[in-house]
Amino acid sequence: MSGSLKHRSHNETSMIREKLIEKSIGDNKKFRWRSHEISRIEGLSDAVFAFAVTLLVVSLEVPRTFGELMYAMRGFGAFAISFTLLFIVWFNQYKFFRRYGLQDNVTVLLNGVLLFVVLFYVYPLKFVFTLMVNNFTGGDGSLRLPNGAIEHMVENRDQIAVLMIIFGAGYIAVFGVFVLLYWRAYRQRSVLALNELEVFDTREDIQESALNVGIGTLSVIFATLGGRFAGVSGMTYMLCPIVLTLHGTIMGKRRRRIEDRFGPREKSVPEAEMP
Repeated sequence: MSGSLKHRSHNETSMIREKLIEKSIGDNKKFRWRSHEISRIEGLSDAVFAFAVTLLVVSLEVPRTFGELMYAMRGFGAFAISFTLLFIVWFNQYKFFRRYGLQDNVTVLLNGVLLFVVLFYVYPLKFVFTLMVNNFTGGDGSLRLPNGAIEHMVENRDQIAVLMIIFGAGYIAVFGVFVLLYWRAYRQRSVLALNELEVFDTREDIQESALNVGIGTLSVIFATLGGRFAGVSGMTYMLCPIVLTLHGTIMGKRRRRIEDRFGPREKSVPEAEMP
């Protein structure tokens, strides 16, 4: 892994953040931005996320034959899913700092925990989705090692259970940090001068992250039970689109009632009133 590759990845990630800020990506005109510049916390975060993506990339060896190329292509799905999940975490963190602009010690600590979890779980994340894609594409769960030997990725249900506990712990940790970050912003609502809609959106983000924590916890419980429940543990995450869509629909209706009650006065606050 070359230092130039890591440095280039860091610069590209920071450039992406700058472009998103410049074009106001993530600004739905319903939540005022309190930060329009990249802070030192975000600069460090970009470096860590870039390094995490680099770890995903460098684990892929350059194929030397057509057969090796086809074999490597089977790992593309796992890489794409892992990259997408990392990007979602990064984008949520980006929106948090745009909306609240918090730089206090608690926020710095929580962001540090988030970065630690992201780095620590890069390989377990890719391992889980490599196994999943392998099974869905008709594979037998085997993998070719660098020395050419073929071994099964997991040997039995006990190993699957441990794998899902590790994955679930990372999932819980990531969204648990977001619960605490948004809770911190909610506690600072007076200092940040959040209007009623912004307070509502902050509570919604807390609830959404907490629902993810709950789903991850349920998965870990199934994995802890072991046996046939180990397989159910992985399927638990299929609840995410159902639960989160239902939550979003309910909260969307409540938000529209608040908008109708307060009208344009609460929907938009002049820049002069922003802290």
